[in-house]
Amino acid sequence: MPPVVFLHGLIGPFADERAFVPLHPSRIIAPDLLGYGANATADPGGISIDAQVEHLRTVLDLALPNTPAHLVGHSVGGVIAATFAHRFPDRTASFVNVEGNFTLADAFWSAQIATKTTAEVEQLLRADRAEPERWLRDGGIEPSRGRVRSAAQALAHQPATTVQAMARAVVDHTARADYERSLREVFERTPVHLVAGARSRPGWHVPEWALAAAATYTELPGTGHMVMLEAPEAFGALLAELIATAPTGPRT
Repeated sequence: MPPVVFLHGLIGPFADERAFVPLHPSRIIAPDLLGYGANATADPGGISIDAQVEHLRTVLDLALPNTPAHLVGHSVGGVIAATFAHRFPDRTASFVNVEGNFTLADAFWSAQIATKTTAEVEQLLRADRAEPERWLRDGGIEPSRGRVRSAAQALAHQPATTVQAMARAVVDHTARADYERSLREVFERTPVHLVAGARSRPGWHVPEWALAAAATYTELPGTGHMVMLEAPEAFGALLAELIATAPTGPRT
């Protein structure tokens, strides 16, 4: 089975070992994007969706040379995954879009962040880091000890300059005149699975054409936008089912 690559969103990482277990023996790769984790010192001025796609290509060339992979992109990570799949269809076995941005309407939080100064973004991030329980509740998630720990790790995974740069990047990219066309082309030639949290689904602006063209569409009950954090086991089991049963690779 092709390897599975997890691409995190604006706040990373998008990784939980409990979600990976059902996917074994597939190889799992969850790289830090530019500006995150091990790459937190990357110049924020060089962060864009295209730069993240090139970074992902470099990571996969080193780890999986000439090997197609299943891409799982969450939120902003869905934009990166879709752009990678469009540019490198031969490297994309399938694409699981977990509430990835289709339009500027999906980038409402990024749009707010993009207009703020670095100091303002730093202040917001500092406040969230000081109260991860409150951050979870603001997202409609009931805090537990494990969830609070995961939330604290996620909030510490990137500096404010990265959050600001990525917010601006996704707004700029999804506003491109050719963005929808590139998405349609991905759906035409690659199996795309749409996954949403049942609570957050009303806020995900999925076009009718995407619902019609998708290989599958699934809502995870009892979850919101941060499905990996809320229900990692159920999310992993769903991914294993989608990847195991769906056709893979570019359509001819």
